[in-house]
Amino acid sequence: MSCFKGKYHDELIANAAYIGTPGKGILAADESTGTIGKRLSSINVENVETNRRALRELLFCTPGALQYLSGVILFEETLYQKTASGKPFVDVLKEGGVLPGIKVDKGTVELAGTNGETTTQGLDGLAQRCQQYYAAGARFAKWRAVLKIGPTEPSQLAINENANGLARYAIICQENGLVPIVEPEILVDGPHDIQRCADVTERVLAAVYKALNDHHVLLEGTLLKPNMVTPGSDAKKVSPQVIAEHTVRALQRTVPAAVPAIVFLSGGQSEEQATLNLNAMNQLKGKKPWSLSFSFGRALQQSTLKAWAGKEENVQKARAAFLTRCKANSEATLGTYKGDAAQGEGVSESLHVKDYKY
Repeated sequence: MSCFKGKYHDELIANAAYIGTPGKGILAADESTGTIGKRLSSINVENVETNRRALRELLFCTPGALQYLSGVILFEETLYQKTASGKPFVDVLKEGGVLPGIKVDKGTVELAGTNGETTTQGLDGLAQRCQQYYAAGARFAKWRAVLKIGPTEPSQLAINENANGLARYAIICQENGLVPIVEPEILVDGPHDIQRCADVTERVLAAVYKALNDHHVLLEGTLLKPNMVTPGSDAKKVSPQVIAEHTVRALQRTVPAAVPAIVFLSGGQSEEQATLNLNAMNQLKGKKPWSLSFSFGRALQQSTLKAWAGKEENVQKARAAFLTRCKANSEATLGTYKGDAAQGEGVSESLHVKDYKY
């Protein structure tokens, strides 16, 4: 049997290609109720449904922002929410030319037999959930696997377990009409240098694509959401150009040309750093058979959150901050960002959280 030939075959290919349109990227607004609570508490806003909804409405209804986006990843609660005036968020996004996506994993659990490494849960009942989400308007999904770099980590066991989990998730999504975003995040935590991150990234991606192949996943109907190849959080920093060279080389060695787009996670980088690194990759000469774009959560929202602070009178200011980041990252996907969005509160602060959980 070759790869997936089900009834959604053509639709998956078309949607994955659309999400990877140069000049556009993904807003990850799929924070779980607990995670968004941490974001809201940072601006002294209570974690209740009305406030969670208000934040998402602020983002999705920012005039001019959706032209820079091709997808928005939603948390299950948000998929069914409406604007204050009663319009479903799914309709707001679709009318703006943006595909709604959905986070489908159920978080990480410790992998027995390892030194604190994890695997991701959520395969049970996934097919049924995918059918419900498709019916509700979602057209792509996200599943995050997490690996860490340590003296003996990631172990081969953790690499294999997470690769197989991602592959099983991916084929279940495709059978039910959702483009799977394959996200093997290698955490930035640690004192390792960029070369060590590159080596681990290549090992992990090679295992992931082997597993996707073994599970007959249609690569043209998937997206990859990897970490950028950077030094560890406790190591000396390097320039965006160096990050671009190491990242693109790791991808060239491991990611098949059939994959339409690579949408990077920001992984705790500051807003500006994430944009500069993406821009440097798109300026890099050489073979890049996939479009290189973004799927940012914190790196699209931090300065917006600070500007908003939960106050109605700050909505315009917050939307201006969000529009600025969307435009900057859109330019970065084309390699034309000039660094002119580096002003504003929160733009250059590190968003690194050790052992980050959703």
